[in-house]
Amino acid sequence: MTNLSNKKKTPILPKHIAIIMDGNGRWAKQRMLPRFMGHQKGVSALKKIVAHCSEIGIESLSLFAFSTENWQRPKDEVSKLMSLFLKLLQKEVQKLHENNVRLVIIGNKSALSKEIQEHIIKAEYLTAKNNGLTLNIAANYGGRLDIISAVKKWQKEFPMATLDDLTEEKLSPFLSLSDQPLPDLLIRTGGEQRISNFLIWQMAYAEFYFSDELWPDFDKKSIDKAIESFTNRERRFGKTSEQVNQC
Repeated sequence: MTNLSNKKKTPILPKHIAIIMDGNGRWAKQRMLPRFMGHQKGVSALKKIVAHCSEIGIESLSLFAFSTENWQRPKDEVSKLMSLFLKLLQKEVQKLHENNVRLVIIGNKSALSKEIQEHIIKAEYLTAKNNGLTLNIAANYGGRLDIISAVKKWQKEFPMATLDDLTEEKLSPFLSLSDQPLPDLLIRTGGEQRISNFLIWQMAYAEFYFSDELWPDFDKKSIDKAIESFTNRERRFGKTSEQVNQC
């Protein structure tokens, strides 16, 4: 497949790509390795995808790293995942900063360790003024919780308001990623075809792309294929094809 960055005619790229990085454990199991080895290999795939999205001009990239439901996994696996997250914050943030990437962490950060919280604060502060790719990492994130949290924030901001005053437009600023374009494209690897409580409000009109590839095997060619699929779709947002073509 022709690399998107080398095409003569520039395609209309998605501004915001969201990815559910699934299949690390199965990748390891297929090779008779500990599950954690799959997560480590998945980090290598993550770095390549972040670099490629930055190179081809994607504005926002949101990665589902750890859900509110993932706490139910074996304690040893959760502990190793948190250690891996901390290691990435300690060793990779400077590289992101040097490449003009802004890092944003979404989710209930209060449930994470104090050390991780401190590194998140430092990382977000360091990269806050970067204007290249915005990399959103969802850690201890749940879409339903995001909506509930947004309603609570709205009520706190407007204590005299009633439920009749609440609208989509008024709630949206209190949701995660409200300062960024809504996700245009959701990619899920690993053969599963569901969104698993990830950005469920924000992805109301996203295009879905499901790949059988396990996340550690997902590479630049893989995401180019997903983006090519996106560019060949007609996005109507409730309109007819005729109305879209007139715009």
